[in-house]
Amino acid sequence: MTVIERTRIADLASLPDGPVSVAGWVETVRDQKKVQFVVLRDETGAVQLVNPATREAAEGDDASAAALATTETISGLAHGSFIHVAGTLKADERVKLGGLEVKVGELTVVSAAIPETPIADDSSLDKRLDWRFLDLRNRKQNLIFRIQTTLEHAFRTYWVERDYIEIHTPKLMASASESRAELFQLEYFETTAYLAQSPQNFKQMAQPAGFGAVFEIADAFRADPSFTSRHATEFTSVDAEFSWIESHADVMAMHEEVLVAGITAVKEKYGTAIEEVFGFELQVPTTPFPRVTLAEARKIVADSGYEVVRADGDLDPEGERRVSAWAKEHHGSEFVFVTDYDASIRPYYHMRHADDPTLTNSYDLLFNGAEISTGAQREHRVDVLTAQAEEKGLDPAELGWYLDFFRYGVPPHGGFGMGLARVLMLMLGEPSIREVTYLFRGPTRLTP
Repeated sequence: MTVIERTRIADLASLPDGPVSVAGWVETVRDQKKVQFVVLRDETGAVQLVNPATREAAEGDDASAAALATTETISGLAHGSFIHVAGTLKADERVKLGGLEVKVGELTVVSAAIPETPIADDSSLDKRLDWRFLDLRNRKQNLIFRIQTTLEHAFRTYWVERDYIEIHTPKLMASASESRAELFQLEYFETTAYLAQSPQNFKQMAQPAGFGAVFEIADAFRADPSFTSRHATEFTSVDAEFSWIESHADVMAMHEEVLVAGITAVKEKYGTAIEEVFGFELQVPTTPFPRVTLAEARKIVADSGYEVVRADGDLDPEGERRVSAWAKEHHGSEFVFVTDYDASIRPYYHMRHADDPTLTNSYDLLFNGAEISTGAQREHRVDVLTAQAEEKGLDPAELGWYLDFFRYGVPPHGGFGMGLARVLMLMLGEPSIREVTYLFRGPTRLTP
């Protein structure tokens, strides 16, 4: 494979002074009378280019004519233009940007930008999302998606090293994967199809298939008309399911280990950059995460002076923030499991307590004030599962292919689903899921 010769800017510091080629886009130009400075940025960092300005050329002097042409080219560079520069690298501790600079020898404008950009540092989030490809040139945005890459890789590594199988489940479905609420419907030849709300049914199918333990990181879709800072209609779901568990406590133990592995990897690779760009030191959580039952969580919220106004008894966003604040104050943890949810507010496939059928072997995981995941032990006994479906007003006949999983033998199992962007948002202290989603989809956004 042949590519344009260049050294990535992040690698310049390891090179001796001498000839070098760099390429990227123009961030700033300072066009002074005697010298010109250009801040060039690529996907790895930024470097200062310097060029002694030549304002006129001697007649018949090819060298001065070439120098004048370079000076005029730099004077005309617009922010965002992509250029390739062959020059001379020199370490200079006086240079604030990395302690080095590149003296321009030959400069080629690869792709010129329109001089006036449509967004600025103070543009609204919606405006920046309209021009997302420009917004993503920001160092902060670049770092977010490098962090995401490392986080996902660490999750995968954790599971692969423990012999989990990675699966890729279909996103076109003949029926709802959870409930008919929040379901996208579309024409599918002579019938109707639905976009998968989660891989729930299919990752459970892997258990009677004898896979033992599976995971998937893939898109999921919710027709949720919410405009909150933490909701999206298309998002990346991180899912795992495994067999031979005794209770949801086994799922929680695996879940917290996965998160510790991910955050540890991020801190090791980008801890310093996070301090520079986001202004705080990333903390790796200790295990076990604190655990409170939903009943205990309700009491914590009530004792804090807040009343959750919900008929179903679940926590609302403010309730989640108060439980998280309690976990931080009393346990020094940014994470807290809320367990043992009422059966009335959980799906029919969650296993009930053996001694109290009004409660489920399930949990929500809160992180820095918001829910990032739901996990549970699944009901694997087909007669109990059928009865619980009927109790929820569902017709077992419509669940035929799903219930078939349990008619031919299935081990006790459980798992979780977790929103990747929510984890990133809360880990980095960003105000909106839109900031940490490459291209956000919501009720009013289908472009770019």
